[in-house]
Amino acid sequence: MTRVAVLKGGRSLERQVSLRSGARVEDALAALGHEVVGIDVGHDLVARLRETAPDVAFVALHGRDGEDGTVQELLEVLGIPFTGSGVSGCMRCADKVIAKHAMRDAGIPTPEFYAFTETAFKELGAADALGAIEERLAFPIVVKPSDQGSALGIRFARSAADVPAALVAAFSYSERVLLERHVHGRELAVSLLAGEALPVVEAVPREEDFYDFSARYTIGRTSFVCPAQLGDETTERAQALARDVFALLGCRGFARVDLMLEEGTGELFVLEANAIPGLTETSLLPQAADAAGIGFEALVGRIVELALAPAPASASSA
Repeated sequence: MTRVAVLKGGRSLERQVSLRSGARVEDALAALGHEVVGIDVGHDLVARLRETAPDVAFVALHGRDGEDGTVQELLEVLGIPFTGSGVSGCMRCADKVIAKHAMRDAGIPTPEFYAFTETAFKELGAADALGAIEERLAFPIVVKPSDQGSALGIRFARSAADVPAALVAAFSYSERVLLERHVHGRELAVSLLAGEALPVVEAVPREEDFYDFSARYTIGRTSFVCPAQLGDETTERAQALARDVFALLGCRGFARVDLMLEEGTGELFVLEANAIPGLTETSLLPQAADAAGIGFEALVGRIVELALAPAPASASSA
């Protein structure tokens, strides 16, 4: 029997989502026969981990501390294997600006963007460049914090008059904001397990203009189609892009890549990668796994197995 510490909750704005993910994971682990230790992450995390001495940690901690490499660094120091991506992979996925620059440099299609810190606006006159940015991106523009998940802090600026308020909202969540060309079309997600792409999920919000926080986590606010009705060629392209992003950003175990299928052109654009995707009742990874014939308990069990598997030997040690 494996002792698994489920790390959940924490202090980020995604705390409630994390608690829901963690609770589902705990139930699945118990059903699989593991000894489960639930830990609501706080100031006593290291002490509790040393006290419980788990064989592995299941990181169900969303947002800051959980997805940015912080808790992963602590687990590495303590010598505790953990689920999901390592420190560097989490850091690259958590910062949308770093991830998008990496994708652009690698030739992976991502919507055109510009990013600035609050200091740039206050001390370097970045506000005077907004007109040129708006002209290049065209309206509507998506304004989002660089390091928040679950669509927190995202605003649509439909005209120049909307930009200042959108920037204020985004800066309330992060010190750096991203101004991104809005891609009108279908919202897709490709989840990956051990680097292999699962069936594509399409999220269709019923009332909102986009798949926001409420639409993500309120049952009944969004319709999901899985497998998405895309045709073989588009499905294969979406899955190939997701695999490329998974490898590029150094993900491990499991992850989710979000894309847009542009209306009119049929082009695919990668928005971001999520190193620790949600595992709630409305989350996309469990839906994709289910469509692939992998039930939730089996999914959780597989994620734990991947965390405990020996790291592959490097080429130099072969």
